[in-house]
Amino acid sequence: MPSEKTMPAENESVTAQPTTAPSDPFGTGSPSGAAPSGLGPAGPDLAVRTWHTDTRAAVCTLAGDLDIETLEPARSTLDDLVGQHPPLLVVDLAGVDFCDSSGLNLLLQTRMAAASADVTFRLAAPSLTVRRLLELTCADTVFSLHPSVDAALAAPR
Repeated sequence: MPSEKTMPAENESVTAQPTTAPSDPFGTGSPSGAAPSGLGPAGPDLAVRTWHTDTRAAVCTLAGDLDIETLEPARSTLDDLVGQHPPLLVVDLAGVDFCDSSGLNLLLQTRMAAASADVTFRLAAPSLTVRRLLELTCADTVFSLHPSVDAALAAPR
């Protein structure tokens, strides 16, 4: 298993595979269209970033490939976030280029863990490839899907 790099900044953490940076892994996924700062090295594998809102909602932004090879940083981060019991957990999927069945399974498991912990769970801005996977598997019927992080945060609980 490749080693992880974690570079926490104020009110956020970043986990990424130490490879060459993609051109724009978070281009459309952050609120107000601004790219997050403090990402450090990230590769086409998977970059994970978290932040919290003033209302204690947690946002986990993923970028790259969410598959069996890159799953662990996302799993660890999502498990930690559910364990913090925020009132709302949003997973931003705008930067996910590829998601296999293990990535989908992680999202389904996180949804169930969040429900058990009384944490509202939402998916935001799934890329076209992720949206297609959700539709083909009918998983789009079990997730609360939103067109953007801002929309997911603003939706009534």
